Amino acid sequence: MSESFDPLDPRLEVGTWISDAFDWFTETFQPVLDVIGSVLEGAYNGVFDVLSAPPFLVMIALFAGLGWLVRSWRFAVVTVVGFYLVAAMDRWDGAMQTLSLVLVAAFIATAIAVPLGIWAARSQPVSNVLRPVLDFMQTMPPMVYLIPTLGAFAIGVVPGMISTIVFAMPPGVRFTELAIRQVDTEVVEAGQAFGSSPARILRQIQLPLALPTIMAGINQVIMLSLSMVVLAAMVGAAGLGLDVVSGLQSLNVGRGVEAGLAVVVLAIYLDRVVSALADRAPVVRASRVRA
Repeated sequence: MSESFDPLDPRLEVGTWISDAFDWFTETFQPVLDVIGSVLEGAYNGVFDVLSAPPFLVMIALFAGLGWLVRSWRFAVVTVVGFYLVAAMDRWDGAMQTLSLVLVAAFIATAIAVPLGIWAARSQPVSNVLRPVLDFMQTMPPMVYLIPTLGAFAIGVVPGMISTIVFAMPPGVRFTELAIRQVDTEVVEAGQAFGSSPARILRQIQLPLALPTIMAGINQVIMLSLSMVVLAAMVGAAGLGLDVVSGLQSLNVGRGVEAGLAVVVLAIYLDRVVSALADRAPVVRASRVRA
């Protein structure tokens, strides 16, 4: 017989309820989880194969070329120096593993976050529902996400990737909703006056005008994904985070600092590239919104 509830000494078995619900979920949907795990691992391996197949000098040249194309030749020079430093510290493979994880996780997080942000911007009830959920996702300690994902997918890159997606997604939703809501209503009304449909107004007016702010949200998604690198290594994800964890466990300051510097190089490069793309947002003209 269960003990009666004492309001002066309360004890709710919330953890037990959540554990039982999680066990039921994993047992019921294990085939679906297996498919998700296989798809994510395949995507990660595919991106890593592409990034690691060419010699590192070729990849540095490609990274520098992209930097020159979207930003400037000065940034291309900085890119060469930064990535060559990564290779010289013998952290190239780890950097490409980390970059692969971040690219896949950030792509999936963005693909979920942007539509949710658009939906929230166009529907106040959806926004009201999403707001506390996003607050919960952002305030929950990141390491807590590793526990259920590790239980559902076992050790490897997948639990780290899913934890990264969940942790990094909220800024993408918030920035997208804010960007759509901040679009000048007069411009939207002009599109409506031309007889444009809501979908066309969204595609040709709101999204182009909101693109800089949306890209800022995507930038935050990428930065938060990089911040999860170390935690992802704790559940079996390879990359620079594994070097940081190994350095921590062995008190090897040099190894940890080298891995940290490589993460900084990746963060600076991705930040500058995404920011440059945001600056290239198209200008909306009245002729584009006519029916």
